Amino acid sequence: QVQLVESGGGLVQAGGSLRLSCAASGRTFSNDIVGWFRQAPGKERETVAHIFWSGGSTYYSDSVKVRFTISRDNAKNTVYLQMNSLQPEDTAVYYCAAGKGPSYRYDLWGQGTQVTVSS
Repeated sequence: QVQLVESGGGLVQAGGSLRLSCAASGRTFSNDIVGWFRQAPGKERETVAHIFWSGGSTYYSDSVKVRFTISRDNAKNTVYLQMNSLQPEDTAVYYCAAGKGPSYRYDLWGQGTQVTVSS
């Protein structure tokens, strides 16, 4: 079964850190884009960051730039999102998704993991 499984969410105080993991099973990342998205209650889903597996180039939204870091582990077929200096406005369900080149359209989504930041 091809799936993405997120983990690492939880409750943290403002200023704290969490590391999210996105592990793929049944699919080996190669010419993929892997992205992290989040959706807070009553808000639209937003792109947080993405990484191109081949080459490793990255993108961050302005709201997380400097604080979050996306990375990949080839051996583990896993993408991470290191989140530092978390703020209450970072509270959301975080999803990872993958898409294959050349279109890089996201076609595989994880189930999401809750991140809650208390003030």
